[in-house]
Amino acid sequence: MATANGTKQTSLRDPGKVADFILFSQREFLLNLSKDLSRGNISFAQFYLMSYLGTSRDLTMTDIARKMGHSTAAATGLVDRLEKLGYVERMHAADDRRKVLVRITQKGLELVSKLRTALQDRVAEAMNETNSYDVDTLVANYRGDTAMALQ
Repeated sequence: MATANGTKQTSLRDPGKVADFILFSQREFLLNLSKDLSRGNISFAQFYLMSYLGTSRDLTMTDIARKMGHSTAAATGLVDRLEKLGYVERMHAADDRRKVLVRITQKGLELVSKLRTALQDRVAEAMNETNSYDVDTLVANYRGDTAMALQ
């Protein structure tokens, strides 16, 4: 479909084109994120955990394992490596010294912020290359906001 200025517009009603866009974008974003993660010497799973810790209270290893979908032993391995890098710290709960809590450090928060900013910049760049109506409609449909999607 062509717009008034002659540029080509992709219809959101074509699931194949939307799927292609999502797959291409995901691949590009993940490749770039992978490069950024390697600079911080962390994996996707560790980044996911740090992102979650950055927006939540202190968590127990059981909470982390449940959130990550891992065993407690696997979650402990993730935390061990992040702790050695200085991105998280362990502490004992005030009410029960047997309970170990994990908290993201300032260094970890700074890394997560830097990586999220880089990802957001790439997403903004991709969105600028796409018809804004299409992006708004796609986001509204994804969120279930039918009033916005019908505009």
